[in-house]
Amino acid sequence: MTTARRHLVWDWNGTLLDDLDLVVRATNVAFASAGGPAVTADEHRVRFRRPIVDYYAEMLGRAIDEEAFGRLDRIFHDAYRAGLTDCALAADATAAIAAWPGSQSLLSMWFHDELVPTVQTYGLTPHFTRVDGLRAAVGGGHKAEWLEKHLAELGLAGHEVMLIGDSLDDADAALSVGARCVLYTGGLSDPARLRASNHPVANTLTEAVALAHTLP
Repeated sequence: MTTARRHLVWDWNGTLLDDLDLVVRATNVAFASAGGPAVTADEHRVRFRRPIVDYYAEMLGRAIDEEAFGRLDRIFHDAYRAGLTDCALAADATAAIAAWPGSQSLLSMWFHDELVPTVQTYGLTPHFTRVDGLRAAVGGGHKAEWLEKHLAELGLAGHEVMLIGDSLDDADAALSVGARCVLYTGGLSDPARLRASNHPVANTLTEAVALAHTLP
């Protein structure tokens, strides 16, 4: 291991958890409730962004106020929960976790009280020194402030940390604390958008870990 960054923070949705199809189905349930269009997986990957309210506004063709977004967010998450038991981990998730020689933790923008038992269900909890999800009633915001809190709880500085995630928001969060990020193309974001960024990109999670080993 050549990097001085001894700790790896994993993203969950779209990274360790292969939930793209479920996210798209749940998004379409939310859009349909507001008279909006259905989106394909490819279209979702291209257009999705945070804050999610901006993505919803673009797809629905109108401004979305706080009340309307809260309603859409609840509809999305109800549909998501209904299909969650059919989701599997990414094909090489466990191998990738095993390949990192330092400490590891998990930070997700999914609700904390639901994330923790779900991670336990997949048998991953023993691998992580900490598991944090969103501690808010409504989601959709940026990850940066939550990463800062996550690292503070771990007693780590950004220069000690590597992050693997599937979105530009993951990369922006890493930059905000002085961490590095490897972006994974198999998740919820358009691979072309990830490759157009100035961040390292990997097509598999094991490749992402191997690449993370080489970064200063």
